[in-house]
Amino acid sequence: MKNKVSAKSVFKIFGENPHDALNRLRSGETKGEIFEGTGQTVGVQDVNFDVEEGRIFVVMGLSGSGKSTLIRMINGLIKPTAGSILIDEVDVANCSEDELRSVRRDKVSMVFQHFALFPHRTVGENAAYGLKVKGIAASERREKAQFALTQVGLGAHYDSYPEELSGGMQQRVGLARGLASESQVLLMDEPFSALDPLIRRDMQEELLELQRSMHKTIIFITHDLDEALILGDKIAIMKDGRFVQMGTAQEIVGNPADEYVTAFTQGIDRSRVFTAGSIAEAPEAVDLAAAQPQQMLERMETLGRDALFVTRGPDIAGIVTYRDLSASLRKADGTIEPLLITDYATIDADAYLYQIYAAAGTGLPVAVIEDDRFVGVIDPAHVLQHLTPGERAEVDDRTAKGCAA
Repeated sequence: MKNKVSAKSVFKIFGENPHDALNRLRSGETKGEIFEGTGQTVGVQDVNFDVEEGRIFVVMGLSGSGKSTLIRMINGLIKPTAGSILIDEVDVANCSEDELRSVRRDKVSMVFQHFALFPHRTVGENAAYGLKVKGIAASERREKAQFALTQVGLGAHYDSYPEELSGGMQQRVGLARGLASESQVLLMDEPFSALDPLIRRDMQEELLELQRSMHKTIIFITHDLDEALILGDKIAIMKDGRFVQMGTAQEIVGNPADEYVTAFTQGIDRSRVFTAGSIAEAPEAVDLAAAQPQQMLERMETLGRDALFVTRGPDIAGIVTYRDLSASLRKADGTIEPLLITDYATIDADAYLYQIYAAAGTGLPVAVIEDDRFVGVIDPAHVLQHLTPGERAEVDDRTAKGCAA
């Protein structure tokens, strides 16, 4: 998949002599030292990222981390001190004014934190405003704005005024305006932070639902890590103008880069971060036609598992446990098929851990399915391991010792 937005070595320094400060920064001086010595402020330093077409890239950071400066550079509202920012093939950091206007008009829309609605215009006119700027005819503007408002659940409010809507509904109008313009890239600067928590969660879910059909490229700014983890295909955590870690939700929560990231992730509900696919182990299944009890026992011991799935061609035939196999060998009947447990649990690869609890409660391994294929296995004990940060190594060590015993 091609990159829609790319940033390479982007810096922004505010002050009268930014290039002197840039040289100091590159020589190893810190943001604080540069401010103390020159009075100039390092807003963004050496930021690099690629956003694939149709993906949501979330930049998370506290106030003053540089995230709002970054998104304004992407939109060309602030010019970087150094570096390049490509939207398709246009470098908005170094292009002409005409090229920048063309990118803003045709490719990029911005959704702001505080709605930015015109109180004297109707909801429909607000949603259609970007189209009006483009010179689209009135009838077409109305049609596109009506469709966008319908997408966000406000189709019946075209002729209402913003003051007649709740805060959440007003934010939906701001989102509809971005959708109506049919821009390929949506820049969203803390768009839900002013909303009540329940409305905010509804908007997050609504954005994800819309994205399933829209496939926009979205760069989303937030100070809330929970929001970042819910929305982001890829997440960057920003501090003092730089990215301290970038990766998927599972990578950031599972392997925080430093103490700063660790502090953020301590209170995260990990059951809503990790998916079945992210913790699954290889199936290690045995085909029924070739299954031999003694070999299966030895394989379980090697793998440290208490049960194995048995397949019949590409399909799962059932599960056989270590205990049942051992008993079968002691009786010398040596057959597999009568031992098959056919009432086994399955889970989709993209299901979150909290959705696995019931299946894991059986004590038997859970089959992970993706596109109707058997792609992995989850041991119920591993679900608990992934729910408690810092505990996995200790649990793994106990498990290994138990298997050896």
